Amino acid sequence: MKILALDIGDKWTGSAISDALGMFARPYKTVETKDLKVFLAEVIAAERIKAVVVGHPKTMRGTQSEQTKKIQEIKKQLEQKFAMVEWKLWDERLSSKRAAHTKKAKTKEDKRLSHSIAAAFILDSYLTFLHSQKGL
Repeated sequence: MKILALDIGDKWTGSAISDALGMFARPYKTVETKDLKVFLAEVIAAERIKAVVVGHPKTMRGTQSEQTKKIQEIKKQLEQKFAMVEWKLWDERLSSKRAAHTKKAKTKEDKRLSHSIAAAFILDSYLTFLHSQKGL
């Protein structure tokens, strides 16, 4: 079973997916946020997703912003609609900046791809955490 990560924005949502063993994260697809529920219905079934990690946009001080509250509400709605998978908020601070440095956006397509790259950084961080917990 795989894990999906989401970097939810106002207009675009980037996604990343793990391999079945939960070892690697790779950018998956970027979709318009308004189409997120349709995308999730398709990907959860097609990829046998067991958990969805949602990027949690805290401020650098670790406090909540308006965007944080928006994402928490979206996650709550998605969690209710897709109760067959586990849902987790995960700190996403600096993931978008890391994505921007990884591949400079020269076109609109590059900009859209950067959302999925950010989701891959979120997922990689989560997978690293999971593996560190297994070692304890």
